[in-house]
Amino acid sequence: MPAAALALGVVVPASALGAAAATELVKNGTFDTSTTNWWSLANTPISVDAGQLKAVVPGGTAERWDAMLGQNVPAFPIHQGHRYVLSFDARATATRQLRTTVQHNTAPYPSTLDRLFTVGTTKQRFALGFTGSLETAQAELTFQLGDHPTGYSVWFDNVSLVDTYGTVAGSPISLTNGFYVDPKSNPKIWVDNNPGTKATAINAAIATKPMARWFGNWNTNIADAVQQFVGPADAADKVPTLVAYNIPGRDACGGHSGGGAGTEAAYKDWVQTFAAAIGSRPALVILEPDSLGDFQCMTPEKQDERVRMLQFALQQFKDFAPNTWVYLDAGNKGWGTASDMAQRLTRVGVGNAHGFSLNVSNYYTTAETIPFADAINDGLAADKPFVIDTSRNGAGAGTTWCNPPGRKLGVTARVGGGAELLLWVKVPGNSDGVCNESSLPAGQFDPDLAIKLIP
Repeated sequence: MPAAALALGVVVPASALGAAAATELVKNGTFDTSTTNWWSLANTPISVDAGQLKAVVPGGTAERWDAMLGQNVPAFPIHQGHRYVLSFDARATATRQLRTTVQHNTAPYPSTLDRLFTVGTTKQRFALGFTGSLETAQAELTFQLGDHPTGYSVWFDNVSLVDTYGTVAGSPISLTNGFYVDPKSNPKIWVDNNPGTKATAINAAIATKPMARWFGNWNTNIADAVQQFVGPADAADKVPTLVAYNIPGRDACGGHSGGGAGTEAAYKDWVQTFAAAIGSRPALVILEPDSLGDFQCMTPEKQDERVRMLQFALQQFKDFAPNTWVYLDAGNKGWGTASDMAQRLTRVGVGNAHGFSLNVSNYYTTAETIPFADAINDGLAADKPFVIDTSRNGAGAGTTWCNPPGRKLGVTARVGGGAELLLWVKVPGNSDGVCNESSLPAGQFDPDLAIKLIP
């Protein structure tokens, strides 16, 4: 693989030239100085308030469209089969369920997007992906605010409607400026709240290094949570690494990290929103650690359900986050055979992924893992790139997977030795569960565990 050495010790393929652009359809979605291009009904006056659009909504209206604002000047096109992402920030003086549509702007107003969403009193990000079902040059965006007994005010900001057509899924990502360092990682939060000698050591060795942020059912608004991570990374011109970890029945074998979305339908809604929230910005996503490794602990019916969900998830990232490299998790070398894993990857449709990930939250060395990855590729129709989690593999695997003693940090943010990327996917210092070297639940940061990982 031709490569070029870059800042932060990162090495990337020389062919990685940058992410493809998408087409923005909304005009003046940031409301810096005016509400130009936006209209509202006479009973719903709008104005600029601290760089946001403010709408004063009357009470007592009968239908949602009886109080409304939107944009159709200029009108914009919607094309059948194109993929779109509508995203915006919103808050209100009281919790309200509202409606948004993208529709043809003359009667009978057929819509290609018609979705309810709930705003609260704190600003949140919303992201909605959809496929164009209309072919029209006269489309409009609406926010329908009525059908509430009492009046309220609502604010919108950073409204965007992107046509992703023309971007190619798996477009090259430039890592010239390196990977994003999470300023709100568990280690960094602990360091900032607990100054002292231990914190100094953890800060230098762990908290200031690039690592992934994990997303799951603990995020009450997944679009907002993703925005809070990807937005600052994009502004800093760094590439973020995210882990999607919300599949129903997750960690079926280990049990310490059980949970996930409650139903298949809930997961599909969650993962589509996850992808739409990333949008056209470059990112790396590790998709559902353990999800294929867990097969031997699941019934055939549950396996079939999981296959459907992973197939759906891969399609959503392809459709709505085309500049994201998605790595479908493939377990580790101690968890089943390479042949079995290749069959599972094929069954799920790894062709729709950029590649696969190995050793997530485990300890096998990079040298041990690469032959396993090569053997998996021998069983696939075409070779796929792979990433290795090196967050805790500096001393190799012990006799147990759950907070084993004697483990050490591995190398950070690099390409080499046959892997596309070496990443810290597991957050170093986060417990695997109440076992061995930690008495804290899975996912909680244990400073004593972190100190023991530092060489």
